Amino acid sequence: MSGRSSWQAPGRGQLAAVAGAFTLAQLLLVGPSIGLGWDEVVYVSQVGGDAPAAFFSAPRARGVPLLVWPVASWSSSTPLLRVYLAVLSGLGLYLALRAWRGLFPPRVLAGAAALFATLWVTLFYGPQAMPNLWVAFGALVCVACFLRARVDRFDRRALWGVLAGAALMAWMRPTDAVWVALPLLVLAVAVRHWRLAGVLAAGLVAGGLQWVVEAFVSYGGLRERLNQASRIQGDLGWNFAVDDQLRSLVGNALCRPCDGEMPTPVVYAWWFMLPLLAVCGLAVAVLAGRTTRTLVTLACAATAAFPYLFMIGYAAPRFLLPAYALLSIPVADALLHLATRPNGRWRPVPAAVIALGLAGHLAVQYVVLDRTVDRTTAGREAWSRSAAALHRLGVRPPCLLTGHEAIPVGYYTGCDSGAVSGHNANTTKADILRTARRIPVGALSDPGATPPRYARDWELHRLDGLEVRVAPAPGAGGPQ
Repeated sequence: MSGRSSWQAPGRGQLAAVAGAFTLAQLLLVGPSIGLGWDEVVYVSQVGGDAPAAFFSAPRARGVPLLVWPVASWSSSTPLLRVYLAVLSGLGLYLALRAWRGLFPPRVLAGAAALFATLWVTLFYGPQAMPNLWVAFGALVCVACFLRARVDRFDRRALWGVLAGAALMAWMRPTDAVWVALPLLVLAVAVRHWRLAGVLAAGLVAGGLQWVVEAFVSYGGLRERLNQASRIQGDLGWNFAVDDQLRSLVGNALCRPCDGEMPTPVVYAWWFMLPLLAVCGLAVAVLAGRTTRTLVTLACAATAAFPYLFMIGYAAPRFLLPAYALLSIPVADALLHLATRPNGRWRPVPAAVIALGLAGHLAVQYVVLDRTVDRTTAGREAWSRSAAALHRLGVRPPCLLTGHEAIPVGYYTGCDSGAVSGHNANTTKADILRTARRIPVGALSDPGATPPRYARDWELHRLDGLEVRVAPAPGAGGPQ
């Protein structure tokens, strides 16, 4: 199969329709007005001008700031940013699965797009300034183009696709990119396809170079940055986090510590169906003569998921988006094989059973999404109300907030944020007291929590779910 014919196979309409529906569903079900979350604040503040740039901790990469720069650099409108990201993610879904044309039938790819796009976690993070969905798109492009280039060594477009997909993953999350690419690198070396291995490595380097340079400039070297990242993520090592991921499927954006009750099985039944259907998809691939491409896809999905299932002590549903994206292809292959005859016609009974199961699955995904959006919107509206209350108290830019939730509340208030301990430590007590002599400073805490020693004599005020102690106004007998 030539590179040209494989990239111009028929059936674009189905995939384009799913991608368009994905964008529309984001705007209708998640909505463009939901405020920025904690991690989004960190990323957007790097390029936006509404508030000082928040502390950029060691695990983070600059891919998301680059992604949002075309809008955030000149507009503070969150709805505009949401619409931009929703449209962009719909385009990303289309292009990522478009790369698989010729490797799998068009109906399989449209089905894979639909399965992936209707997961609540995919819809929820589609319009958000977060990296994991874009790692998933990069993984799809990289694996598809790798499979093309492995078969046709003269397919230059496939090689460029490998480079672009690997670079996109590494721009967003360098460590995730390495885990996804590991099976591809092993296979390229095993078959002595040095050119393909070199292109893949070049893509990882191109995307991750800035992260490595920044490690030496700002974090004391690459090893130290990796060590800091490991500490922030709970000291990476053997940690069985499968049960944590199950608990997070109820809609917990971050399950840390993840010690709540297990949700009802109806919430996570689909999660256990994925590996079973993936194995069925492998059997279908053997019968259809596409064993290698399915095996490689499954291997990359497994390595993408491995660190988040067995190496960290907490969970977030978005961590597994790259694995879900890759698994969606063999799963769609299996479902279509079970539901259709070799001539393409539907098998009435299996098709009806599968349709009923998918309908129930979609209903569960919608309920979880709806509750997650409501809970998230309420939390971010509380930050906005706290910011308005701080403005009324005289805490206006330039200003500084410290303590609990200082990063998101600081962004909404237009203040800088600081911490003297923890994962986001970037200042000292002495610096905070010096700052309080010049500009308004507030120390945030949970209601009833013990305030920092330096703020115990500051004036206490109640916010929406928070307390703030505001330093005496500069020039009015502030702390010495």
